[in-house]
Amino acid sequence: MTRPLPPTNERTLRHEVWRRYDGNDWQAFDALPPSIKQRVAQHSYDAWSVNVLMLWRHYKRLYGRTLRAEKALTRYLDYCERLERDVFAARYAEQYGMLLPHLAAEGTVQR
Repeated sequence: MTRPLPPTNERTLRHEVWRRYDGNDWQAFDALPPSIKQRVAQHSYDAWSVNVLMLWRHYKRLYGRTLRAEKALTRYLDYCERLERDVFAARYAEQYGMLLPHLAAEGTVQR
């Protein structure tokens, strides 16, 4: 049996791309190392702190609580950001028959 989703302000196609894990976003954010907190805050989308904490735990198991683990997670978050932008750009092109204006203007991600 599927549990009904709580109300959300999300009005994008992100739910088609990612799975959002349940949990307290603020507690998850507080449990992240400072460099990861900063990167999450700078992302062009909401990286969902619970998801990021799950990823952080994975990278800690691989590398220990090290700078290498933090950099690996940061690279992965950057990769996810690019994937999401590509999905939005593809959907925009399907709907409007042209490049996403930000990409057409060769704009960079604003941080």
